[in-house]
Amino acid sequence: MAEVVPKSPEPKAPRTPGQDRSPNTGRPRRAYAGTAVWYVRAVAFINLLSAVWVSLGQDLRRHNTEDYFTPYLLTAGFASGAFTLFLAITLRRRKRAAWILNMVLSGLFLLLLAGSMLLPEIRRHPQNWASLAITAGFVAALAAGRSEFYAKGDRANPKLAAAVAGAGLLVCSLTAALLVSATNEAPDAARSTFAERWGYGTMRLASLADDSPVPHISTPAWVHIALNVLSTALLLAVLYAAFRSRRATDPPTAADEARLRELLARHGDRDSLGYFALRRDKSVVLSPSGKAAVAYRVVGGVSLASGDPLGDPEAWPGAIEPWLAEAREHGWLPAVMGASEEGGTCYARHGLDALELGDEALVEIADFTLEGRAMRTVRQAYNRVVRAGYTVRIRRHEEIGAAELALLTERADDWRDGTTERGFSMALGRLGDPGDGRCVMLECRDGEGELRALLSFVPWGEKGLSLDLMRRDRDSENGLMEFMVIELLQRADEVGITQVSLNFAMFRSVFERGSRIGAGPVLRLWRSLLSFFSRWWQIESLYRANAKYRPVWEPRFLLFERSADLLRIGLAAARAEGFLETPRAPRLLRRRPRNPAAPARPAALTPPEPPAPAAARLSPRPRRPH
Repeated sequence: MAEVVPKSPEPKAPRTPGQDRSPNTGRPRRAYAGTAVWYVRAVAFINLLSAVWVSLGQDLRRHNTEDYFTPYLLTAGFASGAFTLFLAITLRRRKRAAWILNMVLSGLFLLLLAGSMLLPEIRRHPQNWASLAITAGFVAALAAGRSEFYAKGDRANPKLAAAVAGAGLLVCSLTAALLVSATNEAPDAARSTFAERWGYGTMRLASLADDSPVPHISTPAWVHIALNVLSTALLLAVLYAAFRSRRATDPPTAADEARLRELLARHGDRDSLGYFALRRDKSVVLSPSGKAAVAYRVVGGVSLASGDPLGDPEAWPGAIEPWLAEAREHGWLPAVMGASEEGGTCYARHGLDALELGDEALVEIADFTLEGRAMRTVRQAYNRVVRAGYTVRIRRHEEIGAAELALLTERADDWRDGTTERGFSMALGRLGDPGDGRCVMLECRDGEGELRALLSFVPWGEKGLSLDLMRRDRDSENGLMEFMVIELLQRADEVGITQVSLNFAMFRSVFERGSRIGAGPVLRLWRSLLSFFSRWWQIESLYRANAKYRPVWEPRFLLFERSADLLRIGLAAARAEGFLETPRAPRLLRRRPRNPAAPARPAALTPPEPPAPAAARLSPRPRRPH
């Protein structure tokens, strides 16, 4: 009898920052940290409210003058409201720099207030005693929750913040001086000097007080508000530079990519999105044993992973835990796009919540047929394209010469809709790379041999393909994409595949169930909203395009920590997928340079080999017995 070798357990990943080994001792620290966060949130709300509510703002300023002290950070104004709101956000994200800043400021204010209480005219006001107690409580909560503020910022933040503050203060103060000069209503305005107007404008950047110590200057109230808003914008810019999360992540090395390819070779058939982990704009976290990995990209402070972890499912926790630890260490929000039910379950065990994002269309080659009444419309469209003389050539990328592959890549770039390469979770983003030789290319040509459309698929294990890229000439016949997909499904034996993953359909169940009889009002309303937005984002059209192949629908999930972060995660996902982009003038004005090493594109590429007769391709396939 063969000896049974026990499987070695996955080494334990390092402890996540902020996660105490003992829940009983960690809970009070989290409570203290939460108290400090909620205090700053409440102060931010009052400050912003007092900036727009005139009577409240006047009353608050009256309680913060002469012998009166308000609690830490409590003061009226847009700038103070923005400052406290930013501190509340950074404290909530457990930024270490925010804890240090609050500890220094509140500690100094507490010492000042405690020293002032030695004076009789100060300690005779009950308000000051209340302010002292509240500030002391905040400092104590902040100190007790010290270990909960663990997120690191970028090392370049202090220098960047200083540069932004210096340059911004100069620009804002000069702008304020010019605005004061243009709106000075004092009777003797001509006697004021530019230095006085500059000083007055600089003072108004930080204060909304009614009295003016500068002679010969009187400006309207709207100028005071405009300058305060200007200072608020400057303050936000400085705070953003000081507290921004680390953006740059370590790019994957050649060893990382080799390790990922090994994992795909062993376990690549588990997830149809596994090959997209090889995108070179993603970073990689490996489990201690090297048997699993999580590929992710940081976008807008969100650590965005896609699909399931690679490798052995038993080793997935060893890769998920260090990924979460790194995200919390740098103050990133962890999120996963497009996880399967198995992967989503594993992520959920590590504290992430799940939301069904949509369904992936999977077509089993053995089950696909053009026969039957349900496929009549698809069959008619397919035959129409065949009669128009279009043909399809199917090859692995490694079977295409380098020069010809470069020409195909250039033609695909010409057909791209816009300058942005879209896709992240289900797109490779590098057509024609030498390392992707096992990818499959479909070339569609018209009756004259002119290239009209391209499809590229990435490997899904040994016997599957996942759709990566779809490009076509806008002047070509409608239905070319469907024609090419059907050609691949009917000629799958040429590349030795048994299953194909097509496009992802977001909110598919809403469209399917919302159109049925008896659908509830909420579901019908949700379907109507999605149909409205489909005019721009093609949500419903993707579902309809996939449904015609009668695929198996596999649900895909979005994983996140808190529901309050969904908007930020959604924006980060939209940026990663290429739907949102910050416009840059130099990039908009310049054209993408053509590769001088690439040969000139001929009028038509090499004609394809003669395809099989249409009648042979339309022969019905037997269904798989159930």
